[in-house]
Amino acid sequence: MLEYSKTILQKVSFNRDLFRKELIKSMRWLRKEEIILLQIWCLVTFNDKYSEIIREVFYNISH
Repeated sequence: MLEYSKTILQKVSFNRDLFRKELIKSMRWLRKEEIILLQIWCLVTFNDKYSEIIREVFYNISH
């Protein structure tokens, strides 16, 4: 599921709202270890474009 989530996020990365929606949806499918890996991948891949969304979504998941 991790690779699938990455693929979907790459495909919707042109749209801020879709990216956020799909990132949140990915959290439901992934195991805890995969969520950590996805967070790292998102920060490396999309930090320049969506850093605030990434931080918000992962912060809300952990709290």
